[in-house]
Amino acid sequence: MSIIEIRDMEFYAFHGHYKEEQIVGNKFLIDLTIEADLDKAAETDKLENTIDYQVAFRVVKQEMEKNSNLLEHIARRILDSLYKNLPGVNKVTIRIRKMNPPIGGHIGSVGVIMTK
Repeated sequence: MSIIEIRDMEFYAFHGHYKEEQIVGNKFLIDLTIEADLDKAAETDKLENTIDYQVAFRVVKQEMEKNSNLLEHIARRILDSLYKNLPGVNKVTIRIRKMNPPIGGHIGSVGVIMTK
């Protein structure tokens, strides 16, 4: 088994429990760790034998454009969509961070990590 990592995908989106978050928006950073068998790709040097990073990015982007209240909900949608759109995926871990969340004090980010 091998791992593909996609790090620090950045999106400005309108997710959050509070109405202000859904109006003003916030910056989100997303990391993916995708486990798959990459032996054939390593042998053939052909894109069709691996996990296409562009497809993974498009899936994340499409799901980030749909407003949600909770990071957990976004993470689950992205995981489900990645499995539908990327044949050969064995396991995916996603990390979503909301930067500068409205907590009432200075905090760099809050986030969730989920695996499917």
